[in-house]
This record gives sequence, C-alpha cells and structure tokens, in this order.
Amino acid sequence: MKKIARVVCWLCFLAIVTILVSPAPHAANKENHFLYVAVPGVRNYVEYGGVGILVFDIDNGHKFVKRIPTWDVPPGQMPENVKGIAANAKNSKLYVSTTQRVACFDLVTGIKVWEKTYNGGSDRMAISPNGRILYVPSLEGPHWHVVDALTGDVIAKIEPKSGAHNTIYGPDGTRVYLAGLRSPFLSVADTETHTVVNKVGPFSNAIRPFTINGSQTLCFVNVNALLGFEVGDLKTGKLLHRVEVAGVQQGPTKRHGCPSHGIALTPDEKQLWLADAANSSIHIFDATVMPPKQLRSIKLRDQPGWITFSIDGRHAYPSTGDVIDTRSKRIVATLEDETGSHVQSEKLLEVFFVDGKPVRAGDQFGIGQHHRENLP
Repeated sequence: MKKIARVVCWLCFLAIVTILVSPAPHAANKENHFLYVAVPGVRNYVEYGGVGILVFDIDNGHKFVKRIPTWDVPPGQMPENVKGIAANAKNSKLYVSTTQRVACFDLVTGIKVWEKTYNGGSDRMAISPNGRILYVPSLEGPHWHVVDALTGDVIAKIEPKSGAHNTIYGPDGTRVYLAGLRSPFLSVADTETHTVVNKVGPFSNAIRPFTINGSQTLCFVNVNALLGFEVGDLKTGKLLHRVEVAGVQQGPTKRHGCPSHGIALTPDEKQLWLADAANSSIHIFDATVMPPKQLRSIKLRDQPGWITFSIDGRHAYPSTGDVIDTRSKRIVATLEDETGSHVQSEKLLEVFFVDGKPVRAGDQFGIGQHHRENLP
C-alpha cells in the first residue's frame, strides 16, 4: 500500500509541475483600425472639427475616440491651415504640416516629439516607406526640403521651381513625385541623390492632386480647368490619356478653383474615384482598362476636395466627412467630433494597430497597392 501511495503522490506532483510550466494559451491579438483626421483640414475653417488631430474607430462605426492637441490658437487669431498628414508604422510616428510648420507625434502616446518651421513654409509632405525621410514642399514656393523624419533636421533641398504643393513617396522607396501649382510637369526625384532625374508631361494644365499605381508605372492627375483627369507614364514621361467626366456640367466651386480636386485608386487598383466639386459628387471609373471607363456616381453632402481609402479598401473617405462602403457604394457613416459637429478634412489616413502598436499606416493620396506585397 505504501508503494502505491508513493506512486500516486509522485503522479500528482508531476501533474502539478506540468500545469505550472505549461505555457498559457495565447490570447487573441487585439486589433484596432483608427482613422486620423487633422483639422482644420478645409482651409482654416474651425466649424468642421476645430483644431487638432481627431481619431475615429473604424471598427465601431467610425465613432469618435479622442482629440490629440496640436497647437494653441491665441485669442483673436485664426488657426493655421493644415496642409498635409503622413504616418509610418515602422517609426511609430504621425506627421502633420500647416502653412507654417511641421510636427511629429508619437502614434502610441500621442505626444508631440518635435516641431519645426522651414524656410518658405510647408505644404503636403510625404514619408519614405522605411520611416526615415520626409519630403516637405515649401508653401507653393520653388523648393522641397528633404528632412530627417526622426529629428526634423534638413538633409537636402530640391528646387524644381514649380510652385511646390503635393508630394508622393513611391512605394519602392527609390522615387519621390513632386507636383507644383505652377507647372504642367510632374517632377521625379531620386531618393539616393535627392535630385530631379525625370519629368512626366507636359499635362494640359498645372497639376493639382494626383496619385500613382503601386508598381510606379502610371500617374493619374487632376489639372486646372478639367472635370476629369489625365494619365501619364512614369517611365517614359509621356502623357497617355485625357478623360473627361460625362453626363454632368462643370460649375462654380467653393474652394481650389479646380473642377476635380481629388483623385484616388482603390488599393486593389480596380477602380479610380474622382472628386467633382460643383456637383457634390464622386465619379467612379473602371481602372482595369485604359483609359479608365466611367461607371457610376455617388452624391455627397458637400463639395469634395479630396479622397482616400482605408487600408483594406472597404471604405472611401471623401473630404466631406461622408464614409462610403466601397462594395455597396452607399454612405454608411458621417464623421462627427466629441460635440456632435460634422467633421470635414482633406487630410486623413488610417493606422492599423495590433496590441496597441502600429503595424501599418495608410496614406493621404489613395496610392494603388496592387504590387505592395513584393516591396521591402
């Protein structure tokens, strides 16, 4: 009996040890998709969300989560226009530019890391895929500053003399695309030498918003006086197509003085979405054919001046604050701040978090992502 008792005790001891040393079952990783909206992002109009960075929970009907403070506005003064927004998951930073400054924020804490002013002001910037470099345009001036994204220090200066305005960093990290308000050419800069190595165009007029496909072979460009867009070849530099919106008339616009100010590719590059200010609409084109073919339109609550998409492509975000389901083509939500006021902004993007850490950031330009899986 004693021998049996010892065996039983030993087995009980082994069972306890096994329980203690066995790894606990892994809890499911917590995922969050947040939309970051910088305001005032329609000129300096505080009625569309005030001043700050507004965060919305995409997974919870785009409900308001929090407001991250940016700058104090002295009494009696108007706030600075927000000009651009960029983010990078690798360095865990969010960047906001105004007409006068650029600031860097920690995506986890929301704390401002640095703030800089640059000669000539600032406009809509872009960040490198590795999170190390920012290209910051001067405010419709002759040059772009090349900036260390971790410190804000200037590394180099590029001077296309085009009226610096919009900037896209290519997904492969080797090229940056520079558009100015006073030039029909899109400048292409090499990111190793920080020099202009090519130009695309001329387009029919000065370039306004634009986007590119993921393989960096095509650009889709808004130009002044065109309700529609033009297509350029990023490799040969040639203008390929001009597409005008059918079935509607151009009319007066509230802002930008441009019939179409906003253009974006769905991440899968199957569709191109185009802003139409005067008709308060988005026009959708089949981008699987060239030139893209017009499919349908969506009415919005106000005149759109920008458009981008969620990372997975399920939601479209025109600057009007309407949230569109890209499958049904229906408006499924409207952005509202903590007071219930409608939010509008042309400066917004998604950041995807896992267990409280950013793992992927979207972009403000609606860049195609079809070849992203093959990129570093």
